Amino acid sequence: MTSLPSPAIDLSADEARRIALRAQGFIGAPDRRSGVRGVLRHLGAVQLDTISVLARSHELIPYARLGAVGRDRVEAAYWDSRTGQGPARPHAFEYWSHAACILPIEEWPHFAFRRRAYRTRPHWHHDLSDGAYDQVIKQLRAEGPLTATELGGAKNKGEWWDWSESKIAVERALMYGEVVCTERRSWKRVYDLAERAVPETLLHDDLDDAECLRRLVRQAGEALGVGTRADIADYHRLKGEQFDAVVADTGLVPVTVQGWDKPAWAAPEALESAPRGRHRTTLLSPFDSLIWERARTERIFGFTHRLEAYVPKPKRIHGYFAMPLLAGGKLLGRVDPAREGSTLVAKQVSLDTPKAVAPMAQALREAASWVGCDSVRVERMNRPELTAELTAALA
Repeated sequence: MTSLPSPAIDLSADEARRIALRAQGFIGAPDRRSGVRGVLRHLGAVQLDTISVLARSHELIPYARLGAVGRDRVEAAYWDSRTGQGPARPHAFEYWSHAACILPIEEWPHFAFRRRAYRTRPHWHHDLSDGAYDQVIKQLRAEGPLTATELGGAKNKGEWWDWSESKIAVERALMYGEVVCTERRSWKRVYDLAERAVPETLLHDDLDDAECLRRLVRQAGEALGVGTRADIADYHRLKGEQFDAVVADTGLVPVTVQGWDKPAWAAPEALESAPRGRHRTTLLSPFDSLIWERARTERIFGFTHRLEAYVPKPKRIHGYFAMPLLAGGKLLGRVDPAREGSTLVAKQVSLDTPKAVAPMAQALREAASWVGCDSVRVERMNRPELTAELTAALA
């Protein structure tokens, strides 16, 4: 294998891009035997989101890296805790990381710093009547895992954010760590007592804040390969001063990257050899950790991407849920997909170059097959002169 310059402290922009791609599982052959759980352990966090177009974002993350993994298998890999021996134990839990994320169960102890912070400064300041919190804990202990609806209803009769008292109580218990979310059922959180769901060896808050932060900064650096202070801190939504306090003790290596105007750090294993192997051609969820931070995406790929789902429709440029196209280690365009029966509809295709036609066709065909569609229809393109070529490539 070709070695990077030694000492590996000066990286070209291209080397940094390739390191980032390998660290995120897009260069080289990922360990398919470890499957979805391996992807989760490697990334350290898979973001959840309510939007479902082709599939929900947490399904799109392993698909982008492993190919057409069965969607039932994806859900089972995250949530199925049946082992056939002894009590069921989850492989993952949901908690606040980059956002609401699926996290490997092994990381439970490392979020003790956040649970302690929530206990001293609740994120929500809703008032609870006396006994409401204890009642939720009592009901979970008596009845087992429950959704908010089963706990008494998620909402009052007002707007969507007008949570019921039981919903406020169980979400507060979730933040404190007394309750854990170990699966989603019809997109509803399923809550259980942490003492019952989290393995005993992990069920503790013994690690002090510094040890938690060292682990999370190191893990983020490994998952990103190389990143600035903001990149690495943002991965688990840490503060810059939290990063500063521990980075010297994480083992991450200070580097300079051509064209980056800020200091950067790399995981030492990322510097051991030059990334080699195949590049994935795929569509990316806007919530994929490769691209979830806009400034980093622009710096690494020269690609400006914005989720337009919350932009008024007349002001959208690329579409409601535009998914970037990754091909040859670069971002070459995007597509806003939809489904009509067994047809995948490319509502808006935006290509940066004519060379993106073939990989876009490949990515659309594979995505269509994965979600059970047998045809693809293109509605609009930013370059109309390429429409016939893309349609032919899809045939």
